[in-house]
Amino acid sequence: MIRRESPCKVNLLLNILGKRPDGFHELETVMHPVRLSDELTFERCGSGIHLTCSDPALPTDSANLVYRAAQSFLEASKAGDGVRIVLEKRLPLAAGLGGGSANAAITLTALNDLFGTPLAEDRIQALAASLGSDVPFFLQDRPALATGRGERIEPLDPFPALRNTAFFLVHPGFGISTAWAYQSLKDFPSALNGTPGRARQLIAALQDATLDRTASLFYNSLEAPALRKYPILEIYQEFLRENGALATLMSGSGSTTFAIFDSVDRARGVVEPFKARFGESCWIAVVPVS
Repeated sequence: MIRRESPCKVNLLLNILGKRPDGFHELETVMHPVRLSDELTFERCGSGIHLTCSDPALPTDSANLVYRAAQSFLEASKAGDGVRIVLEKRLPLAAGLGGGSANAAITLTALNDLFGTPLAEDRIQALAASLGSDVPFFLQDRPALATGRGERIEPLDPFPALRNTAFFLVHPGFGISTAWAYQSLKDFPSALNGTPGRARQLIAALQDATLDRTASLFYNSLEAPALRKYPILEIYQEFLRENGALATLMSGSGSTTFAIFDSVDRARGVVEPFKARFGESCWIAVVPVS
């Protein structure tokens, strides 16, 4: 049996560059791993894929990325056995944190270990890209620039500007459909057709400058439609900035908002004031950036 942590991410920048002929969107995004995770366990069995999940809201058939990742691996490796998988879900759903994509990536790498490494690294990468745009990012554990539809990954060194800082993440208790977020871009032409180069600009600033000089470079094309439909997310961001956040942004397609504080203690000090203002229903996490 193998047990693995399945982490998540935030998008420090998500710049949509336009819609492609194949229906996907060309983009550039800077993703940063976050040390919060689901847990997966894997065990070989006689045949088939047997997935159970702690969250009854999640399907346990081919509608689940874990199941599809296992199916892809077993077909590609021609493994004779089946697998039992248990998913302990700790991260919120439809949150913009890449939880499902991470689950899929971890499933591929864990099964490759469990079955004696039948697939080479490039084959695992190809399977990951076929499962979803964010999945390849989770085959590694560093910040990264992703381009194309998100499947082309360029790992990056840790950012000096984020040293000793902390993420404050808040999920409002409702999810945002990724499909809806992208479809809504038609009402925001400037967000749908962004200017290339923003990602490299942010990366350079995070490598060379302090965070307070780079906060204006954090950007998410999908934020405009989300904030119009869910104005509470903008209110969260205003509150966090008023309480010392150096930068705030919605991650991915939402609905998680994150803030960066200059220390873990400073971020933790905002948890109770946030709850006092907005109630106890939100999911909140504070975690060191690195």
